[in-house]
Amino acid sequence: MLQVNFLRENKEMVIEGFRKRNFSDENLLIIDSIISLDDERKSIQKSLDDKLSISNQTAAKIGQLLKNGEKLAAETAKADVSSLKTEISALEEKMRTIATELDNQMISLPNVPHESVAFGKTPEDNIVYQEWPTELPVLPETALPHWDLAKKYDIFDLELGTKITGAGFPVYRKKGARLQRALINFFIDQAVEQGFEEIIPPLMVNEASARGTGQIPDKEAQMYYVEKDDLYLIPTAEVPITNLYRDVILNEDQFPIKMTGYTPCFRREAGSYGAHVRGLNRVHQFDKVEIVVLEHPDRSYQTLQEMLKHVSSLMSKLELPYRILHLCGGDMGFASASTYDFEVYSAAQKRWLEVSSVSNFETFQANRLKLRYRDGSKKTQLAHTLNGSALALARIVAALIENNQTEEGILIPEALQPYTGFKILN
Repeated sequence: MLQVNFLRENKEMVIEGFRKRNFSDENLLIIDSIISLDDERKSIQKSLDDKLSISNQTAAKIGQLLKNGEKLAAETAKADVSSLKTEISALEEKMRTIATELDNQMISLPNVPHESVAFGKTPEDNIVYQEWPTELPVLPETALPHWDLAKKYDIFDLELGTKITGAGFPVYRKKGARLQRALINFFIDQAVEQGFEEIIPPLMVNEASARGTGQIPDKEAQMYYVEKDDLYLIPTAEVPITNLYRDVILNEDQFPIKMTGYTPCFRREAGSYGAHVRGLNRVHQFDKVEIVVLEHPDRSYQTLQEMLKHVSSLMSKLELPYRILHLCGGDMGFASASTYDFEVYSAAQKRWLEVSSVSNFETFQANRLKLRYRDGSKKTQLAHTLNGSALALARIVAALIENNQTEEGILIPEALQPYTGFKILN
């Protein structure tokens, strides 16, 4: 969440940033509305403080007036205190109303895009940051998409998942299950080697946690909600892992704090039809390894580049053709200041599949989380938070089995073979 003072002090920059998110002139009026509400809040607070001070001073005199035998003056003072209490109560109620409205308006605002983020409305406006350096792989005309390969080699079963739960909940079987587990272990080990602390977090979070990382109210409709217990199934490990540091004040020398965790992820994405969502291209439950970094504001964009290098190394070790896109303002997530998407090329489907987003949220999540650090002068400042998929397995599995299919079976990348225990899936 943004801060009111930030809006007030950087109004033109905020307007320019929100135009990158395609805010209309009418939408931008919310900035003036917030500043006006904050001005009104401050004015009421001053009146409230003044009346409280007068009330306390008057109340303190009553005892002395009675002691001096000035009963009439004491009764007048009591009446004044009573009248002030009525006025104070009305002001307090008005303060609560304004504070609620101010909070509702502030929490509806997305993050301000970083200056490097381009204008744009759709994914077609995203900037290619890094491309696959050689020609994309070409498969024979007889090559199969991953949903057909799954049936041929008994890798996963979507129909069985539908029977057990519903559409979008795959069941992995035999070597397919081994491949899934191998990828999870490989991604975790690679992250740990890079200094990330492994975390096994809860798979459900409370509302405060979901609000802290920006899922509520922005993505509330996409989350599975357990009404009886007032809990949400996590859409990504980012939510519980980042919330480990909610309401925490760090020392400056603790940065960077690097964490990684594997979890299943649950998303109630709107249904659609066609080859682009067949098989594992879009599911409601999928496995993912997440990397999360808490960083000093001066170093967060350097850290973002280091995270990009880490995810790139995973793609290279899996021998998968990939590209990196720097998202435009219109395609960027609600809480992000800058996001890079990794896409892997599916040779059987002849298209790119998103497998990772790596983002810098700057202070947006930290403000909601009250995640701060003490600087050299011992003042508290908001930290920066970053996170990325490293990696999301469903589409990685899809690309792996499609791109590596042969007449004998599916070849396993060399880096993954110690984890699978086999060189070919057949």
